[in-house]
Amino acid sequence: MLHKTRGIVLHHIKYSESSIIAYIYTEGFGRQAYLVNRVLGKKKAFKANIFQPLFLLELDVYYKPKRDLQRIKEFRIFLTFKTIPYDVIKSSIVLFLAEILYRTLREEESNPTLFDFLINAIQLFDNSTKGILNFHILFLLQFTKFLGFFPINNFSLINRYLDLKNGTFVTSKPFHPYYLEKDLSQIFSHMLNKELHEFNSVIFPAGKRGIILEKILEYYQLHFEGLGKVKSLKVLREVFH
Repeated sequence: MLHKTRGIVLHHIKYSESSIIAYIYTEGFGRQAYLVNRVLGKKKAFKANIFQPLFLLELDVYYKPKRDLQRIKEFRIFLTFKTIPYDVIKSSIVLFLAEILYRTLREEESNPTLFDFLINAIQLFDNSTKGILNFHILFLLQFTKFLGFFPINNFSLINRYLDLKNGTFVTSKPFHPYYLEKDLSQIFSHMLNKELHEFNSVIFPAGKRGIILEKILEYYQLHFEGLGKVKSLKVLREVFH
């Protein structure tokens, strides 16, 4: 049976001389893998560059429950980016976030609230001109709400250390190495009070943004089994420096 749905491209790999497998987070069916024919080679009927990280598509798809590889009949862009493909910093951030989403979005069922969050976040980033170096950091924090491990923001003059292992602020340094010092904990607490659209209002002291990002990824590693090494982090570091 043919269905219409919107989707967010997470990743794609070459399948044959003319085909790819595209991993897409869809509005109607959650994460799905689709065989897309005739997008490579001399006789291609479609362009594979439509399946770039976080591109927003309208899809006509065939769906069979519990099938590892679904089929696409038609696909087209439903929202054309204004800035992301033309800005090396934005495109690097999108590559990084797409990898995180590819590794963490595993549910093969509809989640309209999460889908709307992702669509709105991508559009917000594409339309933004200020503070873009902060976006992925605030995004990762907000995304933990959907993954089920958003930190408890009980920071105070007493609870001054963020325990990454337990996702809460504590009075003294834990007996394990997964925690933030007092200065970073205060920055972290400030970010937890922000909504995603306020990302450009966060101010990081010199040299702290990269450290905070690494600690957030450490937090993900502690709370999301099988995340693995984030390869695009290296690209992000090169672009930012």
